[in-house]
Amino acid sequence: MSGTTVPGPGTNVADLRKERGLKQVALARRAGVSVSLLSKIEVGDRTLTQGVAASLAHAMGLTLDELLGRAPVGRSAEENLTSLTFAIRRFDIADTPPTAPHELPRELAELVRHRHNSKLSQVLAKLPGILTRATNHAHAVGSPAAWTLVADVYSAVYWLAARHRWMHLAELAVMKQRLAAERADPVAATLAARDEAGAFLNSGDFAGGLAVVDRAVVAAESTLRGRDRAFGLGILHLRGLTLAGRLNDRATVERHTEAAWRAADEFAEDVDDHGLHFGPENTAVHVVSTATDLGRHRNAMDTAQDLLRSGLALPATRIGPLYMNLGRSQLALGDRDSALESLESAWAAAPEMAAVHPTSQELMRVLTSLHRRSNPRLTRLAKRAGVRI
Repeated sequence: MSGTTVPGPGTNVADLRKERGLKQVALARRAGVSVSLLSKIEVGDRTLTQGVAASLAHAMGLTLDELLGRAPVGRSAEENLTSLTFAIRRFDIADTPPTAPHELPRELAELVRHRHNSKLSQVLAKLPGILTRATNHAHAVGSPAAWTLVADVYSAVYWLAARHRWMHLAELAVMKQRLAAERADPVAATLAARDEAGAFLNSGDFAGGLAVVDRAVVAAESTLRGRDRAFGLGILHLRGLTLAGRLNDRATVERHTEAAWRAADEFAEDVDDHGLHFGPENTAVHVVSTATDLGRHRNAMDTAQDLLRSGLALPATRIGPLYMNLGRSQLALGDRDSALESLESAWAAAPEMAAVHPTSQELMRVLTSLHRRSNPRLTRLAKRAGVRI
């Protein structure tokens, strides 16, 4: 197994560096990382974190998604992507309204269920139709509720594109989402800003994303009331703490974390609004991820294990990444067996997400590199992931 090269973002670093004729010393100096860390990332002895990845990408004149690598489009998905792009392009063109507009909320709820269950292929299959019908209905009736539904569908488009690192599509989606939000209920603008900040996050411009969050927080504080206010501010602060963690800005992490917990205190349990979850559990999941980004691995593990012992009500799209981040911390602390177990759990909870998620790919790559002898569990998981080892 020691001579195997497993695909993953860390492998991309070496390939892209060599394409540009850069030595490790030169790239490390430009990116502000140690040569030792860069070498370990390239050979598969250390996972590539997205904070380090963004620094390396910037040093090579790339965006983060270009360095991490975009998920390929399978043949069966090409037709759905073409249809989705067509529907997005016709945002401002009023066409025949749907014959059963009362069915649109049910259709959106079904789409959200597929999203929460990490059924990426099903989300892609359903998006073109519901986006077309929702947009045509909104043009026909012009109500804020109808345009809010359109904005919610575009949030799903952004989510799907971001998971695959199809950033051109993600950025197009957040632009249309913002336009729909201008005609929608006030909370839609907050959700659109959260996804816009996500596009900055996915491209590696963490400071730009924080600026979007800060601006949106000010707007939400003045426009939202009651439950919408707590929900909107909560999801914004979760995005803010993630962005600050990638920047290693601990003071800003603490500010957004404290604000997110204050908002979460308004909910006895996590709620699902507009396709997004917020509440105590999802706040804790974000805290685990950011603690891992900051190298606070013991804290991350303790919080994650407390959550898992208590039994989570969150969907697969949150449980899968929780296990991935737990695996990151376990691996950083030298516990390979537990990291492999966490990776297996991520695959069990959210297989389609695990197949394309850079953290899952990095865990697979590094575990394969570190296991210098055959490991049947790792071999089975690699086969499931379509990786030859």
